[in-house]
Amino acid sequence: MNSLDKLAAARNTLRRVWALTTPFFSSDEKWNARALLVAIVLLNLGAVYMLVLMNEWNRLFYDALEKRDQAVFWAQLLRFTYLAFSLIIIAVYKFYLTQLLEMRWRAWMTQHYLQRWLSGQAFYRMELARFTGNNNLPDNPDQRIQEDLNLFTTYSISLSMGLLNAVVTLLSFVGILWSLSGGFTFSLGGSQYVLHGFMVWAAVAYCVVGSVITHYIGRPQIPLNFRQQRLEADFRHHMVRVREYSEAIALDKGEHVEGEHLERRFLSLLGNYLRLIRAQKNLIWFTSFFGQAAIIFPFLVAAPRFFSGAIQLGELMQISSAFGNVQDSLAWFVDNYSSLATWRATTDRLTSFEESVAAQDRALRPEVVQGTHGLVTNALTLSLPDGSELLANLSLQVRAGDSVIVKGPSGSGKSTLFRAFAGIWPFARGRVEIPADTMCIPQNPYFPDGTLRDALAYPEPAHRYSDEALREALDAALLPQMAARLDDQDAWTQKLSGGERQRLALARVFLKQPAWVLADEATSALDEAAEHTLYQRLSAMVKRRGGALVSIAHRPALDAFHRRRWQLQKRPDDDTAAFELRQA
Repeated sequence: MNSLDKLAAARNTLRRVWALTTPFFSSDEKWNARALLVAIVLLNLGAVYMLVLMNEWNRLFYDALEKRDQAVFWAQLLRFTYLAFSLIIIAVYKFYLTQLLEMRWRAWMTQHYLQRWLSGQAFYRMELARFTGNNNLPDNPDQRIQEDLNLFTTYSISLSMGLLNAVVTLLSFVGILWSLSGGFTFSLGGSQYVLHGFMVWAAVAYCVVGSVITHYIGRPQIPLNFRQQRLEADFRHHMVRVREYSEAIALDKGEHVEGEHLERRFLSLLGNYLRLIRAQKNLIWFTSFFGQAAIIFPFLVAAPRFFSGAIQLGELMQISSAFGNVQDSLAWFVDNYSSLATWRATTDRLTSFEESVAAQDRALRPEVVQGTHGLVTNALTLSLPDGSELLANLSLQVRAGDSVIVKGPSGSGKSTLFRAFAGIWPFARGRVEIPADTMCIPQNPYFPDGTLRDALAYPEPAHRYSDEALREALDAALLPQMAARLDDQDAWTQKLSGGERQRLALARVFLKQPAWVLADEATSALDEAAEHTLYQRLSAMVKRRGGALVSIAHRPALDAFHRRRWQLQKRPDDDTAAFELRQA
């Protein structure tokens, strides 16, 4: 990469960081955020001013020791008490306000990213997009929202305030060090030259060389930190999957396989962490040497003037203190390289996540509108995530009073067609009109952890429905035994059997009484008697409400509840799509 490419990459990184940072300080919380930021900046400036006073105190105190001046000695000890107490107050409130700003910034960013991730089914479309083979898609969005945002806000504030501190400290002490340095006389080419402020130039040279070496030693940490966060999230995600599918894994006796998978992920995690530790070890070798040498360096340079009598002990200690502050300021990059590497990796992960969400917002999708003439599609074409066409140019219509059953072999696009009706399938073109009062019943319904009443009313709040309505819905779905458990809390998706989950999903439909119902294998886990009873009640509800029922089902017994049939079958020519739909 040439210098122009590096400059362009640096500008791009700054733009991405700016795009992540500024929204909070321009949001509805901007005045609180800005006030906290200003207060923290002022406290940092106050801390630097106290360091300047402490530097002056060094000269006066050690001069008093050298002269055995007890009056000045005790006066300076009393002054030290005031200075130290002021520094303590500044340190405490700087910590408190910094933590408060980090907390509020993280809370705002978390709410913002959750809204971005959940709006428009971006969370669903991002998962589908993984099947396209795009390796640039962000991994583990849950980890990016939960952990990366926390790291980003923490490191952004600490590093920016540290850099501000370093700059202000440098500006405050460089003049002091310059005035204390005197001149360095040397001969070159038969002529004598005087280098004024040579201690300042020595500090600059010392830190520039150290920063360059630090960058070349420490730069492998950036990709290693990025990969480490991904591997940690992958390991945690697989453990969550084992917990979610614990029953199926136990029935299959698959614990040994899952153990091998977890061990393999953990070994990958440890392998990368070991490489990161080695990279950090190499950097610590240098930074430790750099820091220790900086302690003795000002004494080595200023010792000749002290032993010649040009300066006193107090001035020597003041030079050492001033040099230490200047050197610490210039060595900010050296001291914070590991933190910068973590912050850079976190920033890259968040910006790639933001770009992926934005890409989903821009992605083409079918036009879905609320129709008044029933369920209607116009030139609807469905594709798979890999781009291959599944169904082409579908013009379908379901009117009020209709009942349609969709049949076809596995993989023919039945469920994909329903997803397109619902407006969540992104790999589609065309137009879909669907009545507003429509409810979808998936084959594998989801229920939030919590009370049964919350699971039954989801996604609406349970307080909208009376206990009597909730119990009637459970009874209609053949779950009367659960009517007394409305306030029980549990992980219902994991605890209920497949048939119970499907009946609870139907209870949700009976509770909300939609006019239009799209049922995707909604009774596949039930016995025929229960299925017959529930479909009778479902058909009666839809008819009473003046809507229609569209079902995906394999069992012939359900044909009796539907007057029309859509059959998906393999196209003989396979020119435009893999399957075609025939209406009967």
